[in-house]
Amino acid sequence: QVNLVESGGGSVQAGGSLRLSCVASGYSYSASDCMGWFRQAPGKEREQVAAIDTDGNTSYEDSVRGRFTISKDKAKKTLYLQMNNLKLEDTAMYYCTTQPDRRFGCWKYDYNYWGQGTQVTVSS
Repeated sequence: QVNLVESGGGSVQAGGSLRLSCVASGYSYSASDCMGWFRQAPGKEREQVAAIDTDGNTSYEDSVRGRFTISKDKAKKTLYLQMNNLKLEDTAMYYCTTQPDRRFGCWKYDYNYWGQGTQVTVSS
């Protein structure tokens, strides 16, 4: 079993910044596993916004590239998403995800383990 707990969401004005965190635990989790961030806005499908593989290679959805940065601290078993220059369209519930024993091919993967999500609301 893998447990993922997100935090760091909140309300921010457009142009502001937030940093999301996701702490992973559980016997099936390895800090080398694929990890990613997804988001889902009301009335829209869930979309992946960032991913990171075992070597630290990252991938981003086009609309967030250059504004969002995914990173992880293996020792702390924590995944981060630094979000800068936030826009109204970034408003969504953000979810952390991981896939045990998967090291590469972390982008657009059908992940099995999800956190409960943390809400990000951007206002004008």
